Amino acid sequence: MLKKYLFVLSAFPILTLAQAPAGYYSGTESLTGYALKSKLHEIISTKTYNFHYDDLKTLYGQTDMDHHYDYDASNSTYLLDIYSNNPTGTTAYHYTLNNIVSGANAEGLGWNREHMMPQSSFYSAYPMYSDLFFVIPTDGRINQLRSDYPYGKVASASYTFTNGSKQGTNGIPGSTYKERAYEPVDEFKGDVARSLLYYVVRYEGKLGSFRFSTNADPTKDRNPLDGTAERAYEKWYIDMLLSWHQQDPVSQREIERNNAVFNIQKNRNPFVDHPEWVNIIWNQTPDNVAPSAPSSLALQRNSAYFVSLNWQASPESDVLGYNIYQDGILVGTSKTNSFTVDHLMPETTYNFAVKAYDNAYLESPESNTMSITTLATDVFAKDLQIIKYLEGTSNNRALEIVNRTGHSIDLSKYKLGIQLKINNYFFAEPFEFEGKVENNESFVVINPNANFGCFDVSNAKFVTASPALTFTGSNYVELSFKSTTIDAIGAKGVDNTNANKSLYRKLDVINPTSTFDLTEWTSYASDYCLNLGNLSINDIANNSLEFNIYPNPVVEVININGDISKAKSAKIYDFNGKLIKEINNPFVNKKSINVSSLLSGTYILNVDGKSMKFIKK
Repeated sequence: MLKKYLFVLSAFPILTLAQAPAGYYSGTESLTGYALKSKLHEIISTKTYNFHYDDLKTLYGQTDMDHHYDYDASNSTYLLDIYSNNPTGTTAYHYTLNNIVSGANAEGLGWNREHMMPQSSFYSAYPMYSDLFFVIPTDGRINQLRSDYPYGKVASASYTFTNGSKQGTNGIPGSTYKERAYEPVDEFKGDVARSLLYYVVRYEGKLGSFRFSTNADPTKDRNPLDGTAERAYEKWYIDMLLSWHQQDPVSQREIERNNAVFNIQKNRNPFVDHPEWVNIIWNQTPDNVAPSAPSSLALQRNSAYFVSLNWQASPESDVLGYNIYQDGILVGTSKTNSFTVDHLMPETTYNFAVKAYDNAYLESPESNTMSITTLATDVFAKDLQIIKYLEGTSNNRALEIVNRTGHSIDLSKYKLGIQLKINNYFFAEPFEFEGKVENNESFVVINPNANFGCFDVSNAKFVTASPALTFTGSNYVELSFKSTTIDAIGAKGVDNTNANKSLYRKLDVINPTSTFDLTEWTSYASDYCLNLGNLSINDIANNSLEFNIYPNPVVEVININGDISKAKSAKIYDFNGKLIKEINNPFVNKKSINVSSLLSGTYILNVDGKSMKFIKK
């Protein structure tokens, strides 16, 4: 392997190690296999900065200048294009940032942005859509011809490009895929492999929702993802990537780029920092014995819109996780022996079962089946809710979203969408969430270029310049679960009038609504951001109360102090959200409730939607 460092040797006399901040990979010590992969996912997907697709056109000036092949470290003009650079000869053409094109019918006419994992696999959604680690500048013609075909070993070339890279029939031994593939030159095969391995670590929690099949015929299926969170790729593809990773070790150019992208996105490619982790994760020899069934599936908690389950774990050491089935349909996976199934309907009976799966993706027999009828009502919100909408000067855009559902929520199927208008109204590429939000917690989504006086961008859970965080007040903005709208700001198909203002959800509104109602909100001036990200659920509940109760704890009678004579209902829930007692017009002639019949425990008193916790002795 010949690396062409023409002038750069004086600047980089030896291959230096990538510089991750101290403690960046804390928690990976002694981990192996897919447990290491999951920990790396947790590290590199937390607190990242995501930029707009258009921003890449200038950000490449920081990440992709050629300092190691045809130019030296002083170059700030010409890009490195791994699809056209010739490391062993003369590169036919070079591009500046201004040479971007939308398409080309020949090589050398300009560059555009190449998704090494085709954007069709993640439906062109952010943050994937603009992730610098696998969206790179390449020749427009080669990019166009590659289309959504995978990388591979070309057995019979249809196209041979000026640097020797090829496109043609895939000839990887053992591959099920037999159609067109693109093969980069040897010098950059490791770069490609480590970028694609990064991709399936960074987005591990979302891989199951990505498009991982383009054709029912495996010989024509262009997408190498296999739908699993752990292994991620089909066997032939992961074998090829591991081979390329070994064949073309980490270069100084990759180290430099890793550091540059880290400065922008605040995350790193772990396989540039630690090449040894590739084999530690993927070089496994699974057995061919399915695990035994999990046992003692039980109801841990019942509610109107969710149920929490737990079970006795399968004993085998190679168990990766558990598949949870609702009425025979897979609805989720868990790495532990518990799971919450949400988005259920009240007073509806469901049947649940669990199966274990191991590192060969062999499934166990079913656990026992649990038949559960959800409650008729509970004290919790139906779903996530937008509680703050901030539209201010320049790039000051932020949302705060709260979880009052009574359980932790997996965010991987939630997204923010926005309707824009260029002649006609259309929905731009959405921003998809990931990770979790605990019950009684809120999180902030903010534009990276925002400059609110009361909030530091680095404290937000999600930082993105995607279209959803560029709203102007005239736009319709929605929070969705899968394809269902959960909550919304504004109306579709019209120019809304929420410009230059901050909207705060009124404290007695606890449920989201797919139809925007301005009466649910309090309007403030542009750039107003009081308590953004700081108002906890308990603060919201306490500030919303216009009464208090005593004594607390209580033995027999709760006394209520406040203007409550016109209250229409009082409801008492246990701490699992089950309705225990309901009284209509409860305070016409008195300001007390007899609770002597309640068992000892913690309860919630809800008066016309306003709640307070009490303890029954």
